[in-house]
Amino acid sequence: MQFRDLQKQYQVLKSDIDQAISQVLTDGNFISGTQVAELEEKLATCVGTKHCVTCGNGTDALTLALMVWGIGAGDAVFVPDFTFFASGETPAYAGATPVFVDVEEDTFNISPASLEEAILEIKREGKLTPRVIVAVDLFGQPADYPRIRQIADRYGLLILEDGAQGFGGRIGQQRACSFGDISTTSFFPAKPLGCYGDGGAVFTDNDEWALLLRSYRIHGKGTDKYDNVRIGMNSRLDTLQAAILQVKLRAFEKYELTEVNQTAERYTKLLGDIVKTPKVRKEFYSSWAQYSILLKDEAQRDGLQAYLKEKKIPTMVYYPKPMSRQGAFRGMDCVKTDLSVTADLCRRVLALPMHPYLTKEEQDVVIEEIKGYLKF
Repeated sequence: MQFRDLQKQYQVLKSDIDQAISQVLTDGNFISGTQVAELEEKLATCVGTKHCVTCGNGTDALTLALMVWGIGAGDAVFVPDFTFFASGETPAYAGATPVFVDVEEDTFNISPASLEEAILEIKREGKLTPRVIVAVDLFGQPADYPRIRQIADRYGLLILEDGAQGFGGRIGQQRACSFGDISTTSFFPAKPLGCYGDGGAVFTDNDEWALLLRSYRIHGKGTDKYDNVRIGMNSRLDTLQAAILQVKLRAFEKYELTEVNQTAERYTKLLGDIVKTPKVRKEFYSSWAQYSILLKDEAQRDGLQAYLKEKKIPTMVYYPKPMSRQGAFRGMDCVKTDLSVTADLCRRVLALPMHPYLTKEEQDVVIEEIKGYLKF
């Protein structure tokens, strides 16, 4: 059993993927081939934004967004404490101060109440300028953007949607990666829409920002690659990955999203009375990058994980340590509010096998072994 079965996905899509790769090899256009522009157009249409700018990875996507906004020293960027390191790393790399915010236990996403508390504390101190809210669509479900947008507008902040795990999610009919002033995603292989290496994308409706993004990602280029008008970076999605992603996007939209949601519903139905299962808000739709349950405490979580490993059932802990406790942020004065929910989640969370190709028979094994260990 695989935690996320990329081998099985490849076998299902093998003919189309092989053909797409072969075309790139035949053309010999490995950088900035036509498939890249085609993919950007398809992704923008899928998400519902005016512009999509692909890049080398999801971390670069966040970095590019912050570059466009000129984020740097003296700026406060608000980041959920329960997320992957890149969400806080990129503001710090830009010279800004990441200010960590607690999350909600039911959805794992940023807490609007904690966010507003942190903003008010930064304003009261007067040492930093509140600039950006990094709202992460954790585990596939969009953050609570209706409330986050109200807060952002109230205090004059920009929203950077970190949709690395959220591509395919939505609120009502609005798709993830369209909620931020700038939004980003990652095509890391294990993401809901993943390539066969690293890749990322940035989404926006702002024409000026889109032009800057396209310049920054290729060494700050102007009219051509030898006209450099600003300091940029080298962050391009290669043509092979774009070709692969076009094939995967078709499968993702056609059936993969439906399949993972059916699998999630079954987990919730059969485990909901045994462990705490994730909640999807009304009118929200998740792409289920992970399906994470909560155990009673750390001892029970670690015991169950070890037991499932013996049974050859893979699990993962996302995340074992709050962002605010990472050594890289020591001395940055990043904590302004209570972060106890995050600390509790890190002790109790456990992600189960989840992907569009997980069979009911495999899922039954996972469920029965969890019941057996917890004596249900």
